Amino acid sequence: MPNKTIYVSDDDVPLFQRAQELAGGTMSAAIAAALRRYVEVEEGRQQGYDDVVVRVGPGLGRKQRFSGVLLAEMERTGNERDETYRVYRTRSEKYVVHLERSEAHVNTGPNAEKYRTGWRAWVGDWSANQSWTRIPADSSLRITDDLDALREIIPTELYELVLDAVHEPTIEDLDI
Repeated sequence: MPNKTIYVSDDDVPLFQRAQELAGGTMSAAIAAALRRYVEVEEGRQQGYDDVVVRVGPGLGRKQRFSGVLLAEMERTGNERDETYRVYRTRSEKYVVHLERSEAHVNTGPNAEKYRTGWRAWVGDWSANQSWTRIPADSSLRITDDLDALREIIPTELYELVLDAVHEPTIEDLDI
């Protein structure tokens, strides 16, 4: 196996020592992991892909990261909650749908159905006998292998936008 020598400045010695500890005691493993991640991100960036970090789950959720390009985005506003769809294409040619849903306050009282029709139903008929349920904001991530599977999980209007974007080049070099 070839040997490589890396010169480290005195200021960076603590960083290298910590990386070696995190990698299980071998500096080679730490450097190889860092270089793998760097090459993956940089090759993707050169091909027009971004490092995408999204939150998934209830409330703030947990973070998930992938390399992708945003193809289309759509927001829908409803009486109870708002939804934001974002569709990405990954470097491995899969499609990722990130759906964010806002917090909802749902009327569960005796006139619940009336209040779901919009704010006009509320004017002049506010009863003290109301109850509400709070549904926390949440978000999800779904991955599909192809456009046919994607069609099944997103609104039709958004699917049309995705089809338009798929036929455009990721990067278009302009000779200007």
